[in-house]
Amino acid sequence: MKVAVTTLAVCVAALIALGLVMLYSSSMTQSGTHDLLMQTIWCAAGFIACVITTTVDYKWLKKLAWPIYILAILALVAVFVPHIGRASHGAHRWIAKFGFTFQPSELGKLALIIALAWYCDRFQRQMQTFKTGIIFSGAVVAGILGLIFIEPDRGTTILLAAVTGAMLIIAGVRFQHLAVAILGGVAVLAASLLHDSMRQNRISAWLHPQDHLNGAALQAQQAMIGLGSGGWFGVGLGNGVRKFGYLPEIHTDFILANIGEELGLVATMLIVLTFVVIAICGMRIAVAAREPFGAFLAAGITFLISLQAAINIGVVTSALPNKGLPLPFISYGGSNLLVMLTCVGILFSVARHAPAREKVSKTDEGADEISNNPFAARATT
Repeated sequence: MKVAVTTLAVCVAALIALGLVMLYSSSMTQSGTHDLLMQTIWCAAGFIACVITTTVDYKWLKKLAWPIYILAILALVAVFVPHIGRASHGAHRWIAKFGFTFQPSELGKLALIIALAWYCDRFQRQMQTFKTGIIFSGAVVAGILGLIFIEPDRGTTILLAAVTGAMLIIAGVRFQHLAVAILGGVAVLAASLLHDSMRQNRISAWLHPQDHLNGAALQAQQAMIGLGSGGWFGVGLGNGVRKFGYLPEIHTDFILANIGEELGLVATMLIVLTFVVIAICGMRIAVAAREPFGAFLAAGITFLISLQAAINIGVVTSALPNKGLPLPFISYGGSNLLVMLTCVGILFSVARHAPAREKVSKTDEGADEISNNPFAARATT
């Protein structure tokens, strides 16, 4: 367990350090040191949150699950309130006050994982029934996903749907039951796209980029040019040219393209490997958790970090249409960094309270709790 925790800490610290360096490199032609300063402030706040959540027993989140869930709901509603929420490009995703901008969907991610972990823990023995496994859990998920969906933020909606689906599978939901929910979600998404010309254009640009080189496919094409021009070891830190107006949002969702151009394929592959290692460490912590709530919580957080990274990398490499999701720990975005570091702190807390498995016998007080861990039976067979 110590190896998993230490490795996780080193990986996260390395990604944050790289992110700060590349943020300065990618934004120095546009905003100077402002973005770096703001990201550093959010990083400091995230570090404090990480320390607090590491120190506090994660089981307190059982008692706080629904207050946090309600807070997230209120924050997601607030983005539509005049003088509180801020709209941009037709989307209501931000709360802007006192010089800071916060994206409530980031809080919604963590709140939903905590609430669903509580639910799966509470009703673990009934999760194979359609009513408990799909209908009631779907109501928990729909409260937050619905508000994020209408912001609109399709990328975060798809991400959270995938995370919650994975958590439900671990909790014991039948695949055929989950398939019904997936088909319903796909139908709703498809119907919404029929009335959303902007996202139709994005999908068309992904499928036929040659027809949208000066429009919706611009970012993807410039990202590919940046990745390709970097070669194995890049053109050198600070020497990239995509940041000179060629690639919009290069410091946020497409920062990986700047890394590929300036540091090369070796650096980008190391980033991919780092996220794979983070996923392995997170699942190791989930497997070793003392009880089901900790296991579901750690697994959900691990899925969140890993899938968000996979989607971002897929978008930058044109394997997926543009989703507007940042690369965890690296992209510019204070609220995302704050929540991600909080998630890492929760993982550390789950690990800190996990018993040493070799010291637990059938007569130990914690043996029954460990046997209820959804991973325990699989880990011992």
